[in-house]
Amino acid sequence: MEVPAIKFENVWKIYKLGTVEVAALRGLSIEIKRGEHLAMMGPSGSGKSTFLHLAGALDRPTRGRVLIEGRDPSKLNDDELSKLRNRYIGFVFQTFNLIPRLTALENVMLPLVVRGVNGSERRKRAIEALEQVGLGDRINHRPTELSGGEQQRVAIARAIVTRPRIVLADEPTGNLDSASAKEIVKVLSRLNRELGITLVVVTHDPEVASAAERMVKIRDGVIHEEN
Repeated sequence: MEVPAIKFENVWKIYKLGTVEVAALRGLSIEIKRGEHLAMMGPSGSGKSTFLHLAGALDRPTRGRVLIEGRDPSKLNDDELSKLRNRYIGFVFQTFNLIPRLTALENVMLPLVVRGVNGSERRKRAIEALEQVGLGDRINHRPTELSGGEQQRVAIARAIVTRPRIVLADEPTGNLDSASAKEIVKVLSRLNRELGITLVVVTHDPEVASAAERMVKIRDGVIHEEN
């Protein structure tokens, strides 16, 4: 039986605010297959961001278990956790988080610098990633010379340049107009199909969610519906 990309087993996440305890996730269980495109919808405060943080090994559950490619992040030390994230996971956020003084190419190369990939290989892989998102002709442009949609495509290229198995996208179209949003959805869907990347998109936009092969709705830290 194939190991799922992400598995939550009766996961609770409780935050303490002074003397008050707030449950962001309440016994959530879900399995996401390798290569799947899943959309998660829910209102603000529903637990979507908490889910992504746990799925990306950025946080640990209070109770229950999260498995990423069969590994339990809560049993890893900081160095092993960093390696797990670097090897398996790419992140795309609502804000593009590009460094203004760097070109698109230099921004995309950054994760490879951290991984110690040599200069010529870094450049080759970054150009390849930018071509995969349709920006092969914009590699020397700085963020201020790019539209919002183009900046988000640079951010997606940066997320896939390390060749992750999983991409987690948190409201990736939230700062974009509708035409740019549609373009980003197409880019993400194509990468899922062509590269076999497991894609998890958290969104409040039904149009973005409709591109996924499976949609789940979360409310008050519990999954209520699956389509």
